[in-house]
Amino acid sequence: MLHPIEGEVFYVDKPLKWTSFDVVKRVRGELSRRTKLKKIKVGHAGTLDPLATGVITVVTGRATKRIEELQAHVKEYVATIRLGATTPSYDLETQIDGEYPWQHITREMVTSTLSKFHGRIEQVPPAFSACKVDGKRAYKMARKGKEVELKAKTLVIDEIELLDFNLPEIVVRVVCSKGTYIRALARDIGEALDSGAHLTALRRTRVGDISVEQCEQVDELIHRLHNEEIEIPEELVNLTTNKGKNENNEAVSI
Repeated sequence: MLHPIEGEVFYVDKPLKWTSFDVVKRVRGELSRRTKLKKIKVGHAGTLDPLATGVITVVTGRATKRIEELQAHVKEYVATIRLGATTPSYDLETQIDGEYPWQHITREMVTSTLSKFHGRIEQVPPAFSACKVDGKRAYKMARKGKEVELKAKTLVIDEIELLDFNLPEIVVRVVCSKGTYIRALARDIGEALDSGAHLTALRRTRVGDISVEQCEQVDELIHRLHNEEIEIPEELVNLTTNKGKNENNEAVSI
């Protein structure tokens, strides 16, 4: 039985090109249909870019109070980085704006460079990000061609390793703290290799102890929300249809 008002935590494998809010909207829509409640709290604990896939944590009801706690969990990513070219967004959202030599790069250079990003680092977030500048989202300003200056943030990279070396692309696994932008990490790795770089693929493979293999696909979760019993607290029963009541006006299942 599901308890969307008391609070549920769902782990979803976000599809490519979906925003994090797209997932939230689908879940909220199905829960609203099932519960007959027009307003039901649904949120997520950690934005995942549209061009990224993988673990996203969706919370409902009173569990939305846990968002800050859930956001703090360590995250693991597998990133495909294209060396020798940069884009303004540091990924494929924008077109290549610069090309740089990459033929001098060796596997040993990459391994040595990655080790320098292990531990506590300072990272300047991308201009194409949800960070705020004077109360405005940076990405909205960047998309209008405005200059965006963001301050460096202190982050922790717990693990970083080279998984594949096939120039001009490399594949890197990263375990990191909240607030880390893997796009910005790709930028910094490119610069450290005396080249340029941008992300061509990103998958969040773990949040805390939850791996992507344990996640539901969006359609699987929606199917479960559509079919499983749902309990509504007593105080909200009267806001639904009369079918949601029992003779003692107690919390019921629908």
